[in-house]
Amino acid sequence: MSTRRADTELLLSPSQDLDCTSTQVSGWGGGDPCPVWRWTPRDTASLQAGLRRLDQGGAIARGLGRSYGDAAQRRGGTAIDTRGLRWVSLDPVTGLVTAGAGLSLRELLAVSASRGWIVPVVPGTQHVTVGGAIASDIHGKNHGTLGTFTRHVRALGLLCADGEVLEREPETPEFQATAGGMGLTGVIVWARIQLRRVGSAMLSVDTDRAENLEEVLALLSAPGGEHRVAWLDLLTSGTPRGVVTRAAHLDEGELSPGLATRSARARVPAGWPGGLLSPATVRAFNELRFRSSPRRERDKPEGFAAHMFPLDGLEAWPRLYGKAGFVQYQFVVPQGAERVIEQVLETLRHAQVPCYLAVLKDFGPAGPGLLSFPLQGWTLALDLPRAADGLLGALERCDERVAEAGGRVYLSKDARLSAEMTQAMYPRLGEWRQVRGQLDPEGLWQSDLGLRTGLLETTPR
Repeated sequence: MSTRRADTELLLSPSQDLDCTSTQVSGWGGGDPCPVWRWTPRDTASLQAGLRRLDQGGAIARGLGRSYGDAAQRRGGTAIDTRGLRWVSLDPVTGLVTAGAGLSLRELLAVSASRGWIVPVVPGTQHVTVGGAIASDIHGKNHGTLGTFTRHVRALGLLCADGEVLEREPETPEFQATAGGMGLTGVIVWARIQLRRVGSAMLSVDTDRAENLEEVLALLSAPGGEHRVAWLDLLTSGTPRGVVTRAAHLDEGELSPGLATRSARARVPAGWPGGLLSPATVRAFNELRFRSSPRRERDKPEGFAAHMFPLDGLEAWPRLYGKAGFVQYQFVVPQGAERVIEQVLETLRHAQVPCYLAVLKDFGPAGPGLLSFPLQGWTLALDLPRAADGLLGALERCDERVAEAGGRVYLSKDARLSAEMTQAMYPRLGEWRQVRGQLDPEGLWQSDLGLRTGLLETTPR
């Protein structure tokens, strides 16, 4: 196998007898391409066999590439494409499913929904693999009632650096380090997940318009609807306003994969001019969205996928931001630290950094994952154009306020957090490093995020 120049960096093959392809990848938020060797094992056995021949640059598992930053890449190293690990076995009576780590949540929902079972916790997109859902310990709009994804994982298979596949359950240190461990404990090859019984793939949705942030927080705290979320308009000339929805599954109704999954109706073409997305155009869109939303509406039926995965209707939507892409800044602060939300928004406004999309949710208690993101409180996700002047400096000031309040930034969305702030935000990092060191003493598993944030203390291979 020959090497070729990728971008400005000459890649060294991880092994001459592995079927790797020199390519470039980036996070879902865009940014500079990263040269890697992509290796796609066809099954677990070929993954184990090939792992022994990886000897250059470190490696990290990569699923559908929906981490917003650099979590699933290692510059000059190997990105192990897990899409060969796609299989599923469902017990239709108990709802217990065993799935390969490369299976997407969309594929899982397509199998389970017609039998009355649904994935209990989903993020804002169905295009996430089972392995990625565990590595990021994803959360949904219902964290207050059902916690994170790994709360429903009964066991997982973890490929260690020595080629052994360990089966681990939630009470074990290896499981707790892998849940939210960003793929740095090993390659997740399968998982056993307890699905949720539902009577319908339809939801009953309540909607309220809120004129200010205080009203938004009050509506999110009110009873009713386990799937709770608020869209915020941060480009209005006055105080931030929003639209709050609270949804719950209908007891009876249609069980259809077509309601549980969503197909894209349009695609943003490559080369989309980023200048078309501007504060003026988004401000006009926000005004239309706010005014067209009902002031108060109750029990509106809506399909599960349409409500949970709104952006999946537009394929390749990050291209709207143009070549530079965007940064998603998602943080959580504890109950009682609501003032930090206002301080973050004030910091960005003072720096004249426009926010094109803002989503606020409430969180329930933290889970057992040593590096899991959620804790009981409030989480705000902000989509910010990467090309905005003053963006990085403003976010560094936001980091300080979040850390001082006992909050943290979501690693799966991150593209710029410092090692110092990571240490301050994740108090169980020392425990995690100890478990990881036992699983990977030679430091095979590496990512650009792991090195940048100081999660990894080992010298790169």
